[in-house]
Amino acid sequence: MTYTSTSTSTFTRTHTATYLADVILGSIADILGSVGIDTTRLFADWDTDQHAIGEWIKEGSLSCVALECHQPSGRVDPIVEFPVSYSGTGEGDRKFTADRAALAVYMTKMKRVPAGTTYRLFCTYNGAHSDQPGWGPATRAATSGMRSFSFGTLAAAPHASAHLRYYTN
Repeated sequence: MTYTSTSTSTFTRTHTATYLADVILGSIADILGSVGIDTTRLFADWDTDQHAIGEWIKEGSLSCVALECHQPSGRVDPIVEFPVSYSGTGEGDRKFTADRAALAVYMTKMKRVPAGTTYRLFCTYNGAHSDQPGWGPATRAATSGMRSFSFGTLAAAPHASAHLRYYTN
């Protein structure tokens, strides 16, 4: 008698969306702590933000999540962007990977911000996107004239990946 064995792995965009939303928000928390901004509000809004970012990744409409640090002087510095890119089939990288250790080293180069600095989160889109509670239209600060550094891929999963760009004066 001959026996055969088969196995199937299924990765859905839902798993990818949840994973990338958590990596992005976790990285934002790490960055805020590193530059000296209180994370209380971030953690208070975590579930709402994680759900919204996850939904936009799942529908493929999220282009970028941006963290802006607004200093008491009116200066916006630094700005950290998390661009999201999508692959059509999810057949590429079947693993979930994140480079949080490299981010920890990268954060040691970020300057601390003055006391009283606050932050804002923004999302940009590839086109039509669903409305999500807690999120609405807003205007981002300009990055022209700022120095830009690319961290590269922060996290990758089937269907999508998140990257990181850092802007400073």
